[in-house]
Amino acid sequence: DYTYAMVATSTLSMPGSSHLSAHQSACELWEIIEGLRGVMNCTQEPQKQEGFLLKKRKWPLKGWHKRWFFLDKGILKYAKNPADIEKGKLHGCIDVGLSVMSVKKSTKCIDLDTEEHIYHLKVILPLFLFQTDLSHCHNYLLEMSQLLQSMEVLHRTYSAPAINIQQGLLFESPKKEKRTHRRWRSRALGKDAKGMFSEHQNRSLVHQISNESRLSITDSLTEFFDAQEVLLSASSSENEVSDDDSYASDISDNISEDNLSNDIENERQTLDCVPDGIMECHSRRRTRLPAPCPNTSNISLWNILRNNIGKDLSKVSMPVGLNEPLNTLQKLCEELEYSELLDKAAFTPNPFERMVYVAAFAVSAYASSYYRAGSKPFNPVLGETYECICEDKGFQFFSEQVSHHPAISACHAESDNFIFWQDIRWKNKFWGKSIEIVPIGTTHVILPGFKDHYEWNKVTSCIHNILNGQRWIEHYGEIIIKNLNDDSCHCKLTFVKTKYWNRSVHDIEGNVLDKNGKVVHRLFGKWHENIYCGTPSSPNCIWRANPMPKDYEQWYGFTQFALELNEFEPTSRSLLPPTDTRFRPDQRFLEEGNIEGAEIQKQRIEELQRARRKVLEESNIEHHPRFFRKSADDSWVSNGTYLELRKNPGFSMLDNPVLW
Repeated sequence: DYTYAMVATSTLSMPGSSHLSAHQSACELWEIIEGLRGVMNCTQEPQKQEGFLLKKRKWPLKGWHKRWFFLDKGILKYAKNPADIEKGKLHGCIDVGLSVMSVKKSTKCIDLDTEEHIYHLKVILPLFLFQTDLSHCHNYLLEMSQLLQSMEVLHRTYSAPAINIQQGLLFESPKKEKRTHRRWRSRALGKDAKGMFSEHQNRSLVHQISNESRLSITDSLTEFFDAQEVLLSASSSENEVSDDDSYASDISDNISEDNLSNDIENERQTLDCVPDGIMECHSRRRTRLPAPCPNTSNISLWNILRNNIGKDLSKVSMPVGLNEPLNTLQKLCEELEYSELLDKAAFTPNPFERMVYVAAFAVSAYASSYYRAGSKPFNPVLGETYECICEDKGFQFFSEQVSHHPAISACHAESDNFIFWQDIRWKNKFWGKSIEIVPIGTTHVILPGFKDHYEWNKVTSCIHNILNGQRWIEHYGEIIIKNLNDDSCHCKLTFVKTKYWNRSVHDIEGNVLDKNGKVVHRLFGKWHENIYCGTPSSPNCIWRANPMPKDYEQWYGFTQFALELNEFEPTSRSLLPPTDTRFRPDQRFLEEGNIEGAEIQKQRIEELQRARRKVLEESNIEHHPRFFRKSADDSWVSNGTYLELRKNPGFSMLDNPVLW
């Protein structure tokens, strides 16, 4: 039977009599794999699968043609024969995780829709091919029998009680030892790994594995046929011309899941699953909001915006129903959702490969905005703060609203592997049908292990169809990433602006260049899905977005990481300063579905802010941020007091302003 997850049976009508059984009727229907939303549990990564399938071709060579398929981590490659796969002579590659899959069991047909192309595949089950599987099973049974006998001998050898199973395996053949190790390591390495690395390295690898396991889980669930169905063949003409014509159309789907750094890949493969403690920490977090997002169809944006065309909208008060229950200070923390990319960079010795990971991190900051065009975050009030102590990712984050006019938000995060900070302000302009958001500020990342200091700018964002139609967001412009302490390489990334005559949207492309301007690595992909390094014919997948939670449309389009940002954790609530965003009543009311109460609280908080500002102006007093200071280049950096005050004596001992 086919192996797949989250199957929804389509309603396509199929011929058949009314007396067919339910099972027979189900076999006549197409079954559609809808997606992997909310899949966050740790499962064992499936083995690689390969074998012959039939692939349907159009003119001039119509009909079914035999092709050798190779499935690994959700990436389906195919060629004419196994030798071509090994040589890299691929006819095409398909990222199954980004495709819509339909399966018809009665005819053993599989359709893969990649938006640009539809692949028609077919499975036939010749019985003689099962002989190989039976032979393998027989060999495994013999090995298991010998292994059990060895264990029984060891158990009965009372004169040597200290001998363990691993020592006994040293006397087995190397091939057998390797297979046995593969079967036992999922249990044994969970304990042994604690002693394999130092505390610093182990913490980094746990963060990396925690996030990469989510990707491998997503990929593994897209394994839509198992070993018995893959090792198949069918009668087909072998005197067929090359598929060069179809190769050109398949090239955009070519994907490989290899990483740039072999060292990191080897470390990742050493452990199969995330340690239980990490997953337990994650599983305790909520997976939905207290109330779904409200219906905003009764809010007339035209009445609000018609007098503000071409103006900055940051000073225009909007109805609370247009907001999402997150704050701009929390949105800055969202940019660290894929901080494991910085952890990878921190353990990558090659400076050009480090730049690739930093570039992927810069792009990943935009991924969460794809489903969020319908709402806006709350504007922080002056002096408002937010913290996120993310133990499963290993970083400590805090942010503060350091200025009101102009509105400037500053943030700082640090871990064992990196230091991250930025200050940002936005200029919003309404152009009649769209809103353009122009960010002003610079993002900084330091990798202490290599003494690298990266900085880059942000690109322009635009929300389309503000007044009617389906709102959607795009980002366009160029990001320049520089290493201030090493001029050996830099990176240029272009977010391609959508053109009316081009169907392709959300594309990014860029290069990592040496100091002479020579291209070392090419980058391409989509900012909301994935980033690849290499050429279209042989790319390496550097980053892939996490799957969305179940029913994410009801929860403002939040990712799992965003769902957790405004959640109160019982252990840390007493440690938060009263200025933390989580205590803000209007945002909390909106999260709970109390729109009327949120609107009242929002107006009250805005009035309090105006009153405080008036007092400061009349007294000729300048506001000084509590946790950030201005540097020589006029950027805002941490003054190093927040995390220390959090420990001792605590924020409750301070004279905190009343913000709400």
